[in-house]
Amino acid sequence: MKFQCYTLGCKVNQYETQAMEQQLLALGHERSGDFDVCIVNTCTVTAVADRKNRTLIRHLRREHPDAIIGVCGCYAQLSTEEVKSLGVDVVSGSGGREEFVQMLLQADRQKQQVKVDAALKRRAFEILPAGGLSERTRAMLKVQDGCSNFCSYCIIPYARGPVRSLTLSRAVEDTKKLAEMGYLEIVVTGIEIASWGRDLKDGSTFADLCEAICLAAPQVRIRLGSLEPRIIDEDFCRRMQAFNNFCPQFHLSLQSGSDTVLQRMRRKYDTQRYFESVRLLKEYFPDCAITTDLIVGFPGESEQELEESLAFAEKCGFAAMHIFPYSRRDGTPAAAMDGQILKSVKAERAARAAQVAKRLRETFDSAMIGTVQEVLFEQEEDGFFTGHAKNGVKVYARGKVLHNQCKAVRIDALRDDGVVGELVLA
Repeated sequence: MKFQCYTLGCKVNQYETQAMEQQLLALGHERSGDFDVCIVNTCTVTAVADRKNRTLIRHLRREHPDAIIGVCGCYAQLSTEEVKSLGVDVVSGSGGREEFVQMLLQADRQKQQVKVDAALKRRAFEILPAGGLSERTRAMLKVQDGCSNFCSYCIIPYARGPVRSLTLSRAVEDTKKLAEMGYLEIVVTGIEIASWGRDLKDGSTFADLCEAICLAAPQVRIRLGSLEPRIIDEDFCRRMQAFNNFCPQFHLSLQSGSDTVLQRMRRKYDTQRYFESVRLLKEYFPDCAITTDLIVGFPGESEQELEESLAFAEKCGFAAMHIFPYSRRDGTPAAAMDGQILKSVKAERAARAAQVAKRLRETFDSAMIGTVQEVLFEQEEDGFFTGHAKNGVKVYARGKVLHNQCKAVRIDALRDDGVVGELVLA
């Protein structure tokens, strides 16, 4: 059988699609653009994401009328009836991946199959094969699923359910396996990885997890996914500073630099606590990259609150910022709030925030000029090989075949999306 997979959304979705690909390949099936079976792993974080899901599914159904199309993921979890109406053959939610694959293999074009559980009732972590496909240079290790924060703008707790964690022993086992497979970098991922261990109730902390993973694969770079800022404390920084394979890149979700907006968002920190995390990271990891997400145009956001937010971003000195105009998501408290902001105003504010982000990125990247960075090369692009430094910055360099190699690079100049350098010959 020939199959193809399409993934929308976050790194967790990418990981889970990768796991399904591995299952199908292990059963002797073949990836191909001319497919018999197609998997669409969906996202539902915004209304825009929902539209992208529908557009892709309709396109696939139109272009491949005889293929078996299976849809899973967060959109299918929350909008099951809508997905069923799009002419697909198998519908599953954000869990039960192995069962979903089996449903696809047994599917019949004449009979639609649907199996979606109640996400909020989940209590067990679904273990899937760790790793990636042979052509990829870095592997993802999913250690956590679900979220119990219930921020006012976010639908994901309803789509993913409560916090569930991979056990520490299994995380170590999977890390060693990935190192043996030849991966030179592992990205620790999950829906809200800073909450790892809360459900295990054995006293394990997120710092324990990170330390154990670094020890399990000392020759492999360990990079963390998005972090809730309150997880950063003196103990975490002191312990992780000891590992040369720990990547000094920290994506701390901010969402707003205004305390009043943070309160309306139901975030669990204020700017003072957030900045304490930034201060600690810069003290213990002097050359680290701190990146973030910023939402502009949240309901009721005043011009003063926007200015507070942008000024706070400047104060933090982020290496990179992902800017999002607020997207109204039905089913969340924020969707019913007064003070919804016009699309044109949100676009203007996003453009202003993007200018701040561009300036901060250029400042951070400029500081790398003249330094030597360890780069893990991934692919050819525009006549260069490209990869990422330990701090996450994209690096361009010329050389022979560099795929999946770590090389020292002296940084010479800026590019629009990173920096350019030359290999340092041994």
